[in-house]
Amino acid sequence: MGSVPGRIVVYGVTGSGKTTLAGKLAERTGLSWHSVDDDLAWQPGWIPVPDDEQRRRITALVADDRWIIDGMFAKWRDIALPRAELIVALDYPRWVSLSRLLRRTVVRCVTRRRICNGNVETLRGMLSRDSIILWHFRSYARKRRTIRDWAADPAVPVVRLTSPRATKRWLALVTGKAT
Repeated sequence: MGSVPGRIVVYGVTGSGKTTLAGKLAERTGLSWHSVDDDLAWQPGWIPVPDDEQRRRITALVADDRWIIDGMFAKWRDIALPRAELIVALDYPRWVSLSRLLRRTVVRCVTRRRICNGNVETLRGMLSRDSIILWHFRSYARKRRTIRDWAADPAVPVVRLTSPRATKRWLALVTGKAT
């Protein structure tokens, strides 16, 4: 693999490990990494950033020549996707991403670790209609279809990784600075 392009989207279903991979990829390449949840989507108190502001922020972010983002929302995909030079797609079986999500969410509820601009996950939130776990079930099939559509389109550069082991092997091949 060697070096990678300078504009990368790490995409996958909820709980697949996008943020973790984006951070590791940033360390290996020297690219700046932007957390979609922290930089674009959430304000304190779990208040969503308005759509027009998200679009403004992503427009400014992807105008740069070198970046990694750890996700892509449909409401602004039309801005980010044309600028991406590579999509690293985590296309794992449901049990992998769901088990990771459950473990992560429970640990965050217990430890009260601050995420997404100071927000905290709670048991109440985990069991609510807006639960990230329910979101996983609502969005899983759609996100996997999106990955497979991109992978089938020669115009979209995609590295489709189907297991954590494959992801680890791919990451080990990424060396040095991004081109």
